[in-house]
This record gives sequence, structure tokens and C-alpha cells, in this order.
Amino acid sequence: MMWTEQNNQLIRTFTFKDFSEAFGFMARVALLAEKMEHHPNWSNVWNTVVIQLCTHDAGNIVTDKDRALAKAIDDLLA
Repeated sequence: MMWTEQNNQLIRTFTFKDFSEAFGFMARVALLAEKMEHHPNWSNVWNTVVIQLCTHDAGNIVTDKDRALAKAIDDLLA
């Protein structure tokens, strides 16, 4: 599944083998987000991570910052 844009957010669901793999992914995304100074809204249930991106300082809309973070997240899995 790829990123979809809905309700002024980029959204993607990631599914992993188990909780440890999902949590490891979240840790890598957290370091990346901190480096980019742009942090996701996200949730995790067992092996599933849902990430929602929008730029709060721009009025909660999708901006180039969100697209750049989405691409960087995708690159983590490539």
C-alpha cells in the first residue's frame, strides 16, 4: 500500500511480522523525524503502524515537509 491523501493528511499503514519489527521501524522513523524536525501522528497495534502526516504550522495541511518525510520513511524500507 502506498501513501494516500485524505482529510488534509498523508496516510499509510505498515504491517510487520510482529511487534518487535513494528517497534523497531517506529524507532527508526522517530530518529528520522527528529533529524528532519517534522514529527508524525501515528499509532501502533501489535504488528501494524499507521502514520498520518500533516504540517501543523501550515494549518494542518499536506506540505512539502510531509512529502519529504513520507519519502524518507519509504526509503527506510527500500
